[in-house]
Amino acid sequence: MTLKLSLVSILFATLLGVLLYFLKTSRLGYKKIRPLSLLASAFIEVMRCVPMLLLMIIVYSGSKIALGFNFTSFQAAVIAIVMNASVYICEVVRAGIEAVDRGQMEAARSLGMSRRKAMWLVVMPQAVKNILPAIGNEFVGVIKNSSMASVIGVAELLFTSKNISGATFLPLEPLLVAAAFYFVLTFTLGRLMLWVERRYKVSDNR
Repeated sequence: MTLKLSLVSILFATLLGVLLYFLKTSRLGYKKIRPLSLLASAFIEVMRCVPMLLLMIIVYSGSKIALGFNFTSFQAAVIAIVMNASVYICEVVRAGIEAVDRGQMEAARSLGMSRRKAMWLVVMPQAVKNILPAIGNEFVGVIKNSSMASVIGVAELLFTSKNISGATFLPLEPLLVAAAFYFVLTFTLGRLMLWVERRYKVSDNR
């Protein structure tokens, strides 16, 4: 359950984070009024200020009262994690793209590429290697933050370890086993991101 929750959340948080970046940098609007950029900026600021645990409870309980949506505990946990993690991924993407020399975009535009095509074919491939280390840390954070889903009844590692503690009257051992599983998950992901980063460096040297 922890793996499923983390993988689904990471996938949608990455997609939403990239979308938020392009909405925030959108030039659509009238004169200096850019509604898409304003909406994205407002969403980012709100999500930065609301704790993950509180957001999870609001999505799970508040959505039924305010909107009439009856989310399962798993769905509510995914939505809360995605909303929270996406704003940080958005900033990671922004920093990675801005680290690419502006001359790359200008050179692509001088060759006749549209801004959108130059972004996807020239700037983004170079930005990915800048993004990888930070986004790997964010993925690790998502795995650890998934433990908060136990509060709304998602049967992930922490929730299950607490149930085992109650059934066996062993307060520490199940928690240590859960901690070991979290270590394996985060350490493996960290090694994987380092391997991908090295592959990019090798391709650059070639």
